[in-house]
Amino acid sequence: MAEKITIARPYARAAFAYAQEHKAFAKWSELLGNGSTVVADERVARLLSSPRLTPSQLVDLVGEASGVTLDEHGKNFLDTLAQNRRLGLLPEIAAIYETLRAEVENIADVQITSAVALSDAQRERLSAALRKRMKREIRLHCDVDASLLGGAIVRSGDLVIDGSLKSGLDRLASELAH
Repeated sequence: MAEKITIARPYARAAFAYAQEHKAFAKWSELLGNGSTVVADERVARLLSSPRLTPSQLVDLVGEASGVTLDEHGKNFLDTLAQNRRLGLLPEIAAIYETLRAEVENIADVQITSAVALSDAQRERLSAALRKRMKREIRLHCDVDASLLGGAIVRSGDLVIDGSLKSGLDRLASELAH
């Protein structure tokens, strides 16, 4: 996995630099995100390594399937990836790009996994507390995992706050066993 990220990083930085210079963050997020979804499909992934398709055909395929209207720069970017047989790295490129974008825009993506769905009021209180702690705008992504029994797990980058009942019970069982 580290090798893919290492290879993807210069492409992501180039896309980010262009988007920042031309104030086109949203447009490039859409291009990279939709392109990632397309190449993640196993049917398309098989075509990416096919010697029967030219790089230009692969760019057309990804562009059309993504539903994004490619301008000259977007097409050139995808063409560069295709020429170097790197279209399969679009998910990694998109992830790095979004990290760079969030850093510049002072936004933290926070993944909340809770035992039950959070109400709007709970989301707002949690978002406000995280905004105060992290000193950034917060973009919440919520999931439900009933196996947590109660509470929630909060993840943002290296920060992990595990306030789940399951984790508490596991720690208690471990303490009792020793």
